[in-house]
Amino acid sequence: MNRRNALTSTALAGAAVLATTASSQGLAQSASGVASASGSTLERVRKSGVLRIAAIVGQAPYFNKDLLTGKWTGACMDMANDIGAKLGAKVGVVETTWGNQILDLQADKIDLAFAVNPTPERALVIDFASPILMHSFTAVTRKGFPKPATWEDLSKPTVRIAVDLGSTHELIARRYAPKANIVGFKNRDEAVLAVATGRADCNVVLAILALPMLKKNPALGEIAIPRPRLTLPSNLGVRIDPDRRFRDFLSVWTDYNRSIGQTREWLLKGLAEINVTVADIPAEVQF
Repeated sequence: MNRRNALTSTALAGAAVLATTASSQGLAQSASGVASASGSTLERVRKSGVLRIAAIVGQAPYFNKDLLTGKWTGACMDMANDIGAKLGAKVGVVETTWGNQILDLQADKIDLAFAVNPTPERALVIDFASPILMHSFTAVTRKGFPKPATWEDLSKPTVRIAVDLGSTHELIARRYAPKANIVGFKNRDEAVLAVATGRADCNVVLAILALPMLKKNPALGEIAIPRPRLTLPSNLGVRIDPDRRFRDFLSVWTDYNRSIGQTREWLLKGLAEINVTVADIPAEVQF
């Protein structure tokens, strides 16, 4: 009886260890953002034949949605279609917001997010492929306001800078023009309106976003890229995955298309959809 009890106890202990190990592995997979049941992202996309991407309404030249037909266009849609074709998959659009697309990646609602600015905090929860482009931070002025050559020209108590709260635009304005009167608005449209109506002298914003602003708002002045020139990469965001093939494929894809000028063509096409032509782009604005 003692020997039987000993064998039973040993078997139960072994089963407990195996259960604990399996549970720990499952938790680790869940924490990494990988859906263990569906395998890696690359395997899921190929098996399902669908590449799920995040798309955001009213964010030209990246995304444009025809509210009558529901059709999506824009530079990032062209990019997504090219990626999907190379993977043998059609593109499935998940409508979201800039703030929610990171959460959508973690929740396995999407496979790919476009135009994500990498930060150390974000790198803890998602992964990044190579940059699509490098942004320059600009100052879009009101009419009659002197074009700033440096950030010091803006860092004065008499200068009113409009920014969208919580954005990288606000971060840059506060860091490089700390003496300015910085006025925060809940979104970019409100910040632009403040400049157009003379309630602010300029709006700090990334160049690719400044171009449509100037085209749509004739009350605005001009675009300036103050020195020192500050840039921010815009990357593809993906879910953290032990199988790095999807991320590595996207990095090769972005590097290749950027090097042959295809990325610029997609962006110019997206800008053309909102009537921004090459002639409207100042020489100092590069992407």
